[in-house]
Amino acid sequence: MPLPIVAIVGRTNVGKSTLFNRLVGHRLAVVDDRPGITRDRLYTEVDLDDHRVVLVDTGGLAGAESDELILQVKEQATAALNEADVLVLLVDGREGLTNPDHEVAEVVRRTGKPTVLAANKLETSTEHLEDFYDLRLGEPLPIAAQSKRGIPELVQAIIEALPEDLEPEKAVEGETAIAIVGRPNVGKSAIINRLLGEERVIVSEAPGTTRDAVDIAVEFDGRPFRLVDTAGLRRKSHRAIGTEYYSSLRSLRALQRADVGALVLDASEGVTRQDARIAGEIEQAGRGIVIVANKWDLVQERTAREGASTQGQLRRAERTRRGDFERIARYELPFLDYATLLFTCALTGEGLEDLLPTARDVAEQFNRRVPTAQVNRAIQDALLAHQPPGRGARPLKVYYATQPETRPPTFVLKVNDPELCHFSYERYLRNQLREKFGLHGTPIRLRLQKA
Repeated sequence: MPLPIVAIVGRTNVGKSTLFNRLVGHRLAVVDDRPGITRDRLYTEVDLDDHRVVLVDTGGLAGAESDELILQVKEQATAALNEADVLVLLVDGREGLTNPDHEVAEVVRRTGKPTVLAANKLETSTEHLEDFYDLRLGEPLPIAAQSKRGIPELVQAIIEALPEDLEPEKAVEGETAIAIVGRPNVGKSAIINRLLGEERVIVSEAPGTTRDAVDIAVEFDGRPFRLVDTAGLRRKSHRAIGTEYYSSLRSLRALQRADVGALVLDASEGVTRQDARIAGEIEQAGRGIVIVANKWDLVQERTAREGASTQGQLRRAERTRRGDFERIARYELPFLDYATLLFTCALTGEGLEDLLPTARDVAEQFNRRVPTAQVNRAIQDALLAHQPPGRGARPLKVYYATQPETRPPTFVLKVNDPELCHFSYERYLRNQLREKFGLHGTPIRLRLQKA
């Protein structure tokens, strides 16, 4: 189910990044008194009183226009409005109402989106609060992000403004939705075109040709699939403007409504830091995953140029190349050691016959629910095989285990004290559950709760 997107907007230097950090719970955005210090948007998933949302920190929509870079920041922030479900318009309550506030409010009103108006930096006085009624966006909430004043009331106002249901209706029963994701120009659209056998998606050598997520229905072996072609995801630190930022949020939503994320790599370039970052986004979104090493034909051509001439030599060199690539990929993406790796060439179709069946198998594990009795037995067997570490004379005790959620499989352990479980032992338990129940290709969530 797609998560609602909440964007914090406002003119420069009103404390958007400070509020973002406060709602997230730790310091993600750079906080500085200089106008325009937030050059790009940051976004992350966060729980607001048990309501999970994607929270977006933007640059200023008005102010400091003499800085050329600020003009780009302004375009980025304007693009954030297009995809957000709820807007939080932040103003400086200490400084009072300004002309740039009016400019931002005019842009916000034109969107027609639910908006929460918050006056920041009001640790004590609310002298200028009534002035903000002139923005015609409802009652201004007095807050102080730095000292937490008014934050609970702000969170409640955001929750009340959230849309009731963002989940799209599934058109076909039993459909497997696959989001094709990756950095620009790795062959995502070419893979879809090869699977379809026709030019349904624009393919171009220019990175970023695909601006929006595009859904395409397809049937394979009598099974329905939905392919979602997305814009190329970039590093968060990349200074993308306008349409590129809009595309990155569309890609995020594409992952949220998919069962499986197919991470497409350019095999001729190896695994880059951008690839690792995108892989982390798929894992964080809790989707099943298949790793697709595309453009393998370029690696094969390199092998032939290096002297492998006979068919036997080529086959041996091919096996060596694949083994080397997989070792590197597993090293660079250690948190995806459970994901299947496929070698493909979109131009010839080599290896793509395995993509849809593999994604279907991963989706089945992604949606799998294990009976409680089996979960408890598996956890007890894991505890007997490897005793949990303790802290002093207090060992970790697990009283009960169950799986309350799927998509991805989520297991809850009732324990005497969650703090006694080291993260390495949590990883051990996840691996045991994966091996016991064959949950390959999907992340596993493990929650320890005090009994």
